[in-house]
Amino acid sequence: MQSSFYRSLWQPLLRPGWRAGLFLVLLWSIPRFWLVLWASRTGNYQYVSLIFLSMWAAPFILLKREGRKAMGMRRPRNYSWLFIGLAAGLAYCALMFAFSHYAYGLAESNWLYYISGTYSNLPEVMDGKTRLTFFLIFAGIGMTFSPIGEELFYRGLVHENFRSSFGQQAASGLDSLAFALVHLAHFGLVYSAGSWKFLPGPALLWMAALFGLCLLFSHFRQRAGSILGAILAHAGFNLGMNFFIFYHII
Repeated sequence: MQSSFYRSLWQPLLRPGWRAGLFLVLLWSIPRFWLVLWASRTGNYQYVSLIFLSMWAAPFILLKREGRKAMGMRRPRNYSWLFIGLAAGLAYCALMFAFSHYAYGLAESNWLYYISGTYSNLPEVMDGKTRLTFFLIFAGIGMTFSPIGEELFYRGLVHENFRSSFGQQAASGLDSLAFALVHLAHFGLVYSAGSWKFLPGPALLWMAALFGLCLLFSHFRQRAGSILGAILAHAGFNLGMNFFIFYHII
């Protein structure tokens, strides 16, 4: 794997293993964390989208063809697991929404309620047709930008580096932890009434739920034999998130 993973240009700097995995996590996560916090305050998410696009591009820039294949960029072995993954991601989101609604109601400590407040450029009053239109727009964006970018990065590039050092199971735990921690910028550290505050209890539950969600993504990557399994499960989760935001919160 040493000589067939990274392109020759990067081999003096990057070798498959936990050090490269940690370096890549920090390289992408630190600017992403800051940009999400900035977007939460300003309502401008265009630069966050650029982070996702850079995650899309990373395997093509950094890896050889063999490396991309090793991280799961290949035809699925079993297409049925793609659809099962999509449904599982949607169901997981429903469970998270039900729990947060039961625990916190529609309040700031509810992760989905807080995230809905970061959606910008929505009309104050929406009829059925307008609501459907915005739901389809936001769901379409949510099912492409972050699922493709994040899964290629976390369940693909980062995972393979950790796997080469620690094995499959530990790598899934580490890439899940990295994903959960960076999402504290989306919820946990919240911007409200002109100031920042940290919600320790809800943040801990949010991270634990996301950690479990990422293990689910890894499961469907393995079952499908392709990173598409993780991408479709992630897309299903984001579809559910936008459904609950547009039809149960906004």
